[in-house]
Amino acid sequence: MSTSTLLRRTAIRDYGVYLALLVLIVVNVVITPNFLTGDNLRTQLVQVVPTLVVALGMALVIGTEGIDLSVGSVMAIAAALLPLYLGYGVVASILVCLLAGALAGLLSGSLVTFAGVQPIVATLALLVGGRGLALVIADGQLKQLYNPDLLALGSSSVIGIPLTVLVALALVIVVALLVERTTFGRQLVAVGGNRRAAEFAGLPVKRTLLTVYVLSGVFAAIAGVLASARLTASDPSSLGLLIELSAITAVVVGGTPLTGGRVRVVGTVAGALLMQLIAATLIKHDVPASVTQMLEAALIAAAVLLQRERRNGK
Repeated sequence: MSTSTLLRRTAIRDYGVYLALLVLIVVNVVITPNFLTGDNLRTQLVQVVPTLVVALGMALVIGTEGIDLSVGSVMAIAAALLPLYLGYGVVASILVCLLAGALAGLLSGSLVTFAGVQPIVATLALLVGGRGLALVIADGQLKQLYNPDLLALGSSSVIGIPLTVLVALALVIVVALLVERTTFGRQLVAVGGNRRAAEFAGLPVKRTLLTVYVLSGVFAAIAGVLASARLTASDPSSLGLLIELSAITAVVVGGTPLTGGRVRVVGTVAGALLMQLIAATLIKHDVPASVTQMLEAALIAAAVLLQRERRNGK
């Protein structure tokens, strides 16, 4: 393979998501009426928040060569618990939801770390069982949320920026610093790059694996709280359905390889925005939602093929 071809493929792998996002924005400016209005841009940012928050946790898990299919169900569990504890105050209720997310992540992480269960199997079990648990907690019913402090979380703005967007931005910064500036971040990348070598080097492999699944569960719970506050309702039957697909797509398209050893936080943000704009564009132009799912699957396949070429040194 020539040097120019190799450089071109490397550029596509590393920067393709940004180019795709830019092209999609330009296309929307041309074909979608009122795309650049403040209301539309605000709507797109608000709607991408749950996927982005979940994708941040997913990126950490994928960075260790794992996967977390339980995130949608953890969102549903958080949504089901949220109205039950609002009588103790919004902060207490949210903390209960975050604790539930941490426990769900602890369960998945323990199966992977100590029982040696494959991540896809361990989290698939919680994907199925967690949704059922959420429905049991909520008695299978959608519950309206009336607490003004909680609803303010989903509707308030600071200097014109929705509060949920600011929360997501803060989490992006936290994860970026965690990955790039901390010992834990370096350990995470080392474990994902070569787990056996990390063990021989004396790194806390089990603690690192357990931590990333707990963080993924906490991030999914945060997404469940934010989504419920925006929707003014707790709906565990539908909240978070298939969000794991969107989150995985955002992470992989953003440049984090499924083979682990690397976490691209900014790329994940761009990937989540790309997924949101694809869905919004198709909806605006009356294309069935099923097409969005097929496009997401195609994007994952394309990103994995590019990563495979890189791994093989082609």
